[in-house]
Amino acid sequence: MAGENTVRLRPPNNRLNERAVNWWRTQVLLTAAVPALVLAVLGAFIEPARTWLLVPAGVIAVLGLACTAFFPAWWYRVHRWEVTDEAVYVRTGALWQEWRIAPMSRIQTVDTVRGPLEQAFRLATVTVTTASAKGAVRIEGLDHQVAADLAEDLTRITRATPGDAT
Repeated sequence: MAGENTVRLRPPNNRLNERAVNWWRTQVLLTAAVPALVLAVLGAFIEPARTWLLVPAGVIAVLGLACTAFFPAWWYRVHRWEVTDEAVYVRTGALWQEWRIAPMSRIQTVDTVRGPLEQAFRLATVTVTTASAKGAVRIEGLDHQVAADLAEDLTRITRATPGDAT
């Protein structure tokens, strides 16, 4: 029987920042472009293997463009997050969805990270580390100011929450 203080799995309310779509597109495009470019350059210079190098380069380029056009918009539609006084809720994944709850009493650290691409898109990632064997809960694709405010709010809430975070 569930107690009054039970934290339940539920759909989080907040979307990521819209700039996350272009951030993901850039990541997917770079992931496909680098091997396609390497294969194309090698194919241009190695006559006996030209076909064996240029065909995969073209396939990778076409698949990369298709993924760039489709997946980031889909990811934006399914990724959600929310913070309450009781827990951090995160839902990620397009095909295999993962729903995570980090109760405030279990939070050990809160980190904000901004990689080079995230900085270019004025985004940040908040990582909430708990005592869970599953690992940290990450909220990617947040506006950098929202991420800073969220880290500050989480620090304030966890400080006021009883528990040992272990």
